[in-house]
Amino acid sequence: MNQEIFVTKTFLPSLDEYTKHLHDIWESGQLTNAGPKFLELQKRLHDHLGVNFILPVSNGTIAIQMAIKALELKGEIITTPFSYVATVSSIVWEGCEPVFVDIDKNSLCLDASKIEAAITEKTSGILATHVYGNPCSVHEIKHIADKHGLKVIYDAAHAFDVQIEGQSILNFGDISTLSFHATKVFHSAEGGAVVASDPEVIHRLGYLGNFGHKSTEEFWGLGVNAKISELQSAMGLCVLPHVSDIIHRRKNCVDYYDSILASATEIEQVQFKASSRHNYSYYPIIFRTESILLKVKQALNESGIFPRRYFYPSLNHLPYVNPKSTLPIATNISERIMCLPLSTELNQQQIDGICSIILECLRKKLS
Repeated sequence: MNQEIFVTKTFLPSLDEYTKHLHDIWESGQLTNAGPKFLELQKRLHDHLGVNFILPVSNGTIAIQMAIKALELKGEIITTPFSYVATVSSIVWEGCEPVFVDIDKNSLCLDASKIEAAITEKTSGILATHVYGNPCSVHEIKHIADKHGLKVIYDAAHAFDVQIEGQSILNFGDISTLSFHATKVFHSAEGGAVVASDPEVIHRLGYLGNFGHKSTEEFWGLGVNAKISELQSAMGLCVLPHVSDIIHRRKNCVDYYDSILASATEIEQVQFKASSRHNYSYYPIIFRTESILLKVKQALNESGIFPRRYFYPSLNHLPYVNPKSTLPIATNISERIMCLPLSTELNQQQIDGICSIILECLRKKLS
């Protein structure tokens, strides 16, 4: 292949679309501090997603940190070892201790059946990730949380526009957090959001993200600067009308990948919940062994194709956490899983090339 292909490529609206918003920003003279573009984006996201309250913030990591702070979590937080590093680093950053529970081998999300065994008198909450936009076992987790008086945060960085049982996945848990990073299905170049329903939690999130301000001279309490700028908000306003088409085009790529790779015996597919509406945020495949994965990755790289071992390694191997227990499923999956290139610009010819390299590697292994 002549053109390098990376694991993803940012969707960019037309420059004319963005420039129209820039003219408005220059006219208003306001670049940040909840300006007109921010307020418009907040309203449009609220309506599009069907949530009670959404607060766009500067990135998806600070969204998790704000969620932990808003729910006043202390001590131990039960979480997943199979997620992006920000899920766990946010727990540690907020002075709490991550307690890992292994994942379900099919969905790759936190295994709800193993949560109760990890609960101690120090446990204050559960932080689970909708991995690749695949919904967690939200009803089982709610039952456990209610039983033990725990708060629930969902890292929904991959789950923009995902629905389960006809409603937004963001409506589950005490707080859901989103990432609007440039690589996501919906993005604002850089950004994120917190979603909540409880009025008291919403109040806390509001002041937490704006230095704790009550007014210019009064403070509700401790806060940080989590504000998203007018320039980022403008990008979000440009991208949002295209989301349905973005998801549709990504679905076409996924379906085409499936049509070629479905019969490959050395590859397993992640099982997405039948009751959910998927957003096709990633295309993960699981190889039978790590050695096969490494050979495939090398062959792809030599052809200018750059998939990603996402997520590797499992987070219980981070240098600043204490795993306390073995996590065989997460460790094993993280060694064998890889996300193939997926974007709105990927075409069938490129997918043919990617798959032919993969299948050739598998044939050599089997011969």
